[in-house]
Amino acid sequence: MGVMDNLKGKAEELAGELKEKAGQLAGQHNEKIDELVDKTGEAIDKATKGKYSEKITSSAEKAKGAVDHFAEKAKGEQAKGEQARTEESGAEQAGDTEQPPSGDQPG
Repeated sequence: MGVMDNLKGKAEELAGELKEKAGQLAGQHNEKIDELVDKTGEAIDKATKGKYSEKITSSAEKAKGAVDHFAEKAKGEQAKGEQARTEESGAEQAGDTEQPPSGDQPG
């Protein structure tokens, strides 16, 4: 079972990294994604001869909102990760230096 647990752990780690990267890309290319969603909606609307225009427009807006939410969520998670790494680095540096004795003790 150790091998399976190891593989599962690696798969979960990779999935997290891929999710983070996808969120970053969604944030970087948000405008292009919105354009493509709009073009796709227009193509579907044309193919259905306007029969489902309201539903297509609504769905396109929801899709764009979901991309925005995904990008913002990834941005927030990335900031938390950077903060944690900064705090870890600061703690390591603080542990490397000796603290001066307290002022209560005679020197």
